[in-house]
Amino acid sequence: MRKALPWLGRGLLAAVLLLLFWQAVLLTQVIWWSRFDPGSTSFMRMRLAELREADPQARLRQQWVPYERISVHLKRAVVAAEDDRFVDHEGFDWEGIQRALEKNEKKGRNVAGGSTISQQLAKNLFLSPSRSWLRKGQEAVITVMIEKTWDKRRILEVYLNVVEWGNGLFGAEAAAQRYYGISAARLGPSQAARLAVMLPNPRRYERSYGPRLAAHANRIERRMAYSQVP
Repeated sequence: MRKALPWLGRGLLAAVLLLLFWQAVLLTQVIWWSRFDPGSTSFMRMRLAELREADPQARLRQQWVPYERISVHLKRAVVAAEDDRFVDHEGFDWEGIQRALEKNEKKGRNVAGGSTISQQLAKNLFLSPSRSWLRKGQEAVITVMIEKTWDKRRILEVYLNVVEWGNGLFGAEAAAQRYYGISAARLGPSQAARLAVMLPNPRRYERSYGPRLAAHANRIERRMAYSQVP
């Protein structure tokens, strides 16, 4: 037993060092993306792999556009729908998390999430849609990295360019072209609100956009005037 203890200690030390090294790798990537646009994300690679199981020639639809070429209506709509305290918090909306926990407890199942735009971006860039505590812990670490090295304008710019808006469809420009045949810069308030409410489940709402979602889009459109964006 005593002979095993040194090996156990060395194994634990090696695991800690490996974990720290991996966090340093992630931080380096985060810093790089603070100035240079991501070519792809973890979610994009996963979705492309899924599409190519059915069609080896499948490609994603995504076109990067700078922040100033994205409609302010879409910016306000996404903030109103996804993270109305975006400009004020430092990555985590604790009030929103508490409200989500209370709602889920009342319903007896997960019907609401408290993730901010920063948290969703961390997940999209590096992680997977899994719901494990390990993934959530890594998401929190990356969220802190992003918030400490990027400004809010950059966070929203990258988010709007990489978030999924349909099956194999990523980013505001591709979404505007797909659903309305116009550029992201030309989206009006109603169009922006309809796109924003799709984000929780874009592949489902791409196929079925019913009355309940339309009513939610109308509520978001009314709230957009109060949304603060960078």
